[in-house]
Amino acid sequence: LQNGAVPGEQGKQEKSIKRGNWGNQIEFVLTSVGYAVGLGNVWRFPYLCYRNGGGAFMFPYFIMLVFCGIPLFFMELSFGQFASQGCLGVWRVSPMFKGVGYGMMVVSTYIGIYYNVVICIAFYYFFVSMTRVLPWTYCSNPWNTPDCVGVLDRNISSRVALNITQLLNSTQKRTSPSEEYWRRYVLNLSDDIGNLGEVRLPLLGCLGVSWVVVFLCLIKGVKSSGKVVYFTATFPYVVLTILFVRGITLEGAVTGIMYYLTPQWDKILNAKVWGDAASQIFYSLGCAWGGLITMASYNKFNNNCYRDSIIISITNCATSVYAGFVIFSILGFMANHLGVDVSKVADHGPGLAFVAYPEALTLLPISPLWSILFFFMLILLGLGTQFCLLETLVTAIVDEVGNEWIIRKKTFVTLGVAVAGFLLGVPLTTQAGIYWLLLMDNYAASFSLVVISCIMCVAIMYIYGHRNYFKDIEMMLGFPPPLFFQICWRFISPAIIFFILIFTVIQYRPISYNEYVYPTWAISIGFLMALSSVICIPIYAIYKVCRSEGDTLLERLKNATKASKDWGPALPEHRSGRYAPAFSPSTESHLEVQPLQPEKGQSEAAAASPVQGSNGSAHSQDSRL
Repeated sequence: LQNGAVPGEQGKQEKSIKRGNWGNQIEFVLTSVGYAVGLGNVWRFPYLCYRNGGGAFMFPYFIMLVFCGIPLFFMELSFGQFASQGCLGVWRVSPMFKGVGYGMMVVSTYIGIYYNVVICIAFYYFFVSMTRVLPWTYCSNPWNTPDCVGVLDRNISSRVALNITQLLNSTQKRTSPSEEYWRRYVLNLSDDIGNLGEVRLPLLGCLGVSWVVVFLCLIKGVKSSGKVVYFTATFPYVVLTILFVRGITLEGAVTGIMYYLTPQWDKILNAKVWGDAASQIFYSLGCAWGGLITMASYNKFNNNCYRDSIIISITNCATSVYAGFVIFSILGFMANHLGVDVSKVADHGPGLAFVAYPEALTLLPISPLWSILFFFMLILLGLGTQFCLLETLVTAIVDEVGNEWIIRKKTFVTLGVAVAGFLLGVPLTTQAGIYWLLLMDNYAASFSLVVISCIMCVAIMYIYGHRNYFKDIEMMLGFPPPLFFQICWRFISPAIIFFILIFTVIQYRPISYNEYVYPTWAISIGFLMALSSVICIPIYAIYKVCRSEGDTLLERLKNATKASKDWGPALPEHRSGRYAPAFSPSTESHLEVQPLQPEKGQSEAAAASPVQGSNGSAHSQDSRL
């Protein structure tokens, strides 16, 4: 027994314990839902839906979900879970493509920097909402201009002769108090992206708060964040439901919802609608960020990630649709109050979250309460994504170094990444910060994600080989991936990703913010950010080919793309079949014991086998093999 399976089992378990696992399956599902469901579900999808044909947009949206979203989600989850490695370690499957993992890290770094700045602005609005009258309700503040016209302003009532619609039509300059509060007070916006001005200290303080919150939640890796997501991933749904019930009871809410849902079937023939649907599914699910691979790597080996991928993807899309009701019921109410069309008050991005929706909230009784709830929901939606972005970077670093010391000091790695993220986010809290934030949002994580995802599909399906990958999944789950997923992975999903790439290039327009058009040098920086993640792929591939053995280029290429010896399940107990070591210590002990006392050896093996597998019967079967 001393040389046999039982003591060895303890050694095998240690590695998994050191790296960590989810406490249970619910933690993984909630974390992944929190990761996929983010700010885009609230401020991008409803706007896209009404702009692209209302209810008719749902048709291409759900087709893209089925043929591209769920298959890619399942591929990334199964990839990370099989190898129990982060976005760098998984590329033992084909070392030449490890640059894809570095590209994912670069993308996650960019998103992590600006995403936390958005969360910090939500924190700021959350804090200033704790007052009797919201500061963006009236036009009587020092930062307001003569052009300011509030929906509740006293000076409107004095101009009884003027209908508010005429007032809006008579001047193109009409600005709302919420817009002036956002531009002239919160941001104190400068006139140019190059004119950084001063750091906005309230925003800097809130940025510090948001990074401290993220760090504390990740202080023990998935062990601590897995507990936090019970609240951060579920409470936004409570808030959405409260706001939904409040919204649909308002006058004009039905008009807003009809505006959001009424199908315009003629738009379904427009390629732009299909492109927007594919892009929204792709970006919303968080494919190619590295986060899905990282989160799945902490799963138990035999977890049913096929089931999880379907649950999480559908939850994400259902949340987007549900958020549309919440947003448009309130916007419909505001449009009704102003006597204008819903399209005049609808917006997307920061304009919706920090201008249009807060203005609509001022019309409600006890408006500070609704404002606190709304911004608290935005904070939680943002944090769920931010946890995974930070964990992706930390896991990649720790797995790559991989020695005992860094595993023990993982908390300090997390602290280091958080401090770096805070410092890099400081320029985004300046007076020109919003210009830089939108530049990063539009370029750092746009077409580069599509390229990364396309190369990942090709590398796994055609370089590593689809048959090998399907066998790996069968070994892990106990069944091969369904035929539909096999076809999607090999043909349909890469084709859709390629379509998104072409669509992105054709539809490209230089970025602008309201009336401000970005200068050429700023757009060049945007393209450099986009290229910085993609360029990792060819650079690392060339490096790997040069370092590979072989006399000819073809031999070097073959060796560089061939799966490395340590590719496969992380724990020795799961390495069966083609991953089984040629001559393992456990086999040796069986060979020694069995000739002497065959019955006893068999009974010992039977007794040991339930202990050997931490995840059930599949492992006891492996141990007998």
